[in-house]
Amino acid sequence: MAKDTKKKKGGEPTAEELAALEASEPRLRLHYEERVRPSIVEKFGVKNRMAQPKLEKIVINVNMGRHLDGTKVPANVKTAVIDTLTQITGQKPVLVAAKKSVSNFKVRAGYETAAKVTIRRDRMWHFLDRFINLTAPRIKDFRGLPAKAFDRDGNYSFGLTEQGVFPEIDMASATFTHGMNINLCFKNSNREISRHVLDELGFPFVKPEKKRGG
Repeated sequence: MAKDTKKKKGGEPTAEELAALEASEPRLRLHYEERVRPSIVEKFGVKNRMAQPKLEKIVINVNMGRHLDGTKVPANVKTAVIDTLTQITGQKPVLVAAKKSVSNFKVRAGYETAAKVTIRRDRMWHFLDRFINLTAPRIKDFRGLPAKAFDRDGNYSFGLTEQGVFPEIDMASATFTHGMNINLCFKNSNREISRHVLDELGFPFVKPEKKRGG
């Protein structure tokens, strides 16, 4: 693991320190290669590297449907969401059109109602590293993420209620608060294996409550 960066007052990294971390070799990827792969062989007997589980991509999605004004999302909302996703991932998102109309939410098929960004390789590992070590500890009253939010292929999904938990975001200049859904997509995996990989990477799952003695 790389040495911890110095923190500015309040315990949060500066913009320069975040940029330096982004430019360095992903330490979580190194940890996966050096520590997690051997543990997969030991626990699950998967010796073939090509058959071992792989974190393939992270997809982040922001639904802007509730901000619809008629058939369009206001420009300021769209700009703010795009800026947020660009800052936290280092990559510009794409706008996604609704596939079907939902009258209760005033959503019409074909109109842009969401923004999505898909990150892979180094950017993916840097994002996950920052989330585990910098973002998760900033979540108010955080007690861990649910450990059962896996699908049968081992993909893991969770949601955040506001963008301000990311140290890159200055909420003082934000025009509104929005959440997002984050999906960790695995290859060659299942629920048990993906849980093991994320555990070994230090992912902040909720800790099981200790049973009180009789």
